[in-house]
Amino acid sequence: MVAVRRDLHAHPEPGRTERRSTDLVAERLRAAGLNPRLLPGTGLVCDLGPTPAASGRRRVMLRADLDALPVADTCGHPWASVNAGFAHACGHDVHTAVVLGAGLALARLAAEGRLGTGVRLLFQAAEEVQPGGALDAIDAGAMEGIAQVFAVHAEPKLDVGRIGSRIGPITSASDPVTVTLTSTGGHTSRPHLTGDVVFALGQVITQVPAVLGRRMDPRAGVNLTWGQVHAGTAHNAIPSAGHVRGTLRCLDPRAWDEAAAVLREAVEHVVAPYQVAVEVQHQRGVPPVDNDDVATRLIDAAAREVLGPDSVVLTEQSLGGEDFAWLLTRAPGAMVRLGTRTPGGRTYDIHQGDLDVDERAIAIGSRLLARVAVLAGGHAPHVVGGNVPVG
Repeated sequence: MVAVRRDLHAHPEPGRTERRSTDLVAERLRAAGLNPRLLPGTGLVCDLGPTPAASGRRRVMLRADLDALPVADTCGHPWASVNAGFAHACGHDVHTAVVLGAGLALARLAAEGRLGTGVRLLFQAAEEVQPGGALDAIDAGAMEGIAQVFAVHAEPKLDVGRIGSRIGPITSASDPVTVTLTSTGGHTSRPHLTGDVVFALGQVITQVPAVLGRRMDPRAGVNLTWGQVHAGTAHNAIPSAGHVRGTLRCLDPRAWDEAAAVLREAVEHVVAPYQVAVEVQHQRGVPPVDNDDVATRLIDAAAREVLGPDSVVLTEQSLGGEDFAWLLTRAPGAMVRLGTRTPGGRTYDIHQGDLDVDERAIAIGSRLLARVAVLAGGHAPHVVGGNVPVG
């Protein structure tokens, strides 16, 4: 699985172009006697173990994501990206190797008649492309017959051998927002004769986040941060158009449903005095990853069996987005953070080209997901468990 991860890392592919990655995973599954089903475009699913009819249970899903980021790889390893301008800077190569390893272990148990429930492996495309390739997989029937779904996400701020877990929202909704203002334009010496787009944009930038902070429950974790603003080409001319772009984030699924209307109303009220026309483009990105209580406790139990009683720590909430959330709208489940930092070593960050991982995390993640699938099936042969030495 380390070799698979390095192969994937050397050949990163952005969302919906992951053909080589899909073929690599499919080849390994077929070599183990399994029958992967290719999804439309890229990505695949693979069922193993007893059928729902035979087991009396719906399947457990283990999910990985295949795509890479448009970031230059600066990791410096022999397996650095050969595709210029692209890198596995979010650990999806690790996720893929982890789920593949878990699947192969579970396939062995199934062949021995010791897997109590069916398992579906999902290797999905385009996690980094909002609103996310998880929706494509759902449309292709990937979630049909699924009782629970589990995943790990590489966490370079957590030591290898540790799992970061949390019941409830663990990541945020993430929605792109663009506010465009237009007017007739004019001279800066006569601002009273036109709608001042630049001044009105300034009010949007400062006041709209403040309005959201008062209109939305602060416990919902609503945050609007701007990342781009553009208007005008001259110091003495009021432009006729300008825009500001940012991201609306929210930790609470119910507040996420309310935030769109509050945002639009806030923008319209803020710019109302300034004689400008306003257009608000709010794209629904991904929901929060809202970890199910039962599923989280199950994967925590699996981690303690595999890694020891002190291996699970409470993880912080993140305002980053993750399209695993769409799968949780179809079945309960949980995502946990998989420690990838060498103890005492450097702390890296995701979405950076120099991201490096302690590759012992791959075996740990595979054992963890295999174990949770076994526990979810209510039949726990010891062959899948056992503590993984880390040190």
